Amino acid sequence: MRTVAELPHPDCKITIFSMNQKFIIKFEQGVLEQSYKLAETDIIGGVNGVFELLDEEFINQVIMQFKHMRKTFFDAYERYE
Repeated sequence: MRTVAELPHPDCKITIFSMNQKFIIKFEQGVLEQSYKLAETDIIGGVNGVFELLDEEFINQVIMQFKHMRKTFFDAYERYE
């Protein structure tokens, strides 16, 4: 797996990888991460096409998902204690 790009964002780390003819888009926020896999043949323009896919609306939805993931984890952790 090789890193092909990193996108700066104030709320999360965004890294794009290439592996086995797929793009892997990984979002990280603290200990949480989300990843999305796309066939390279499904994206027009290579990595530049991935940049177009990652519009502000998509990234905002990813950030909302992080909030939900964090709450789910903390709720489970509280039940564990």
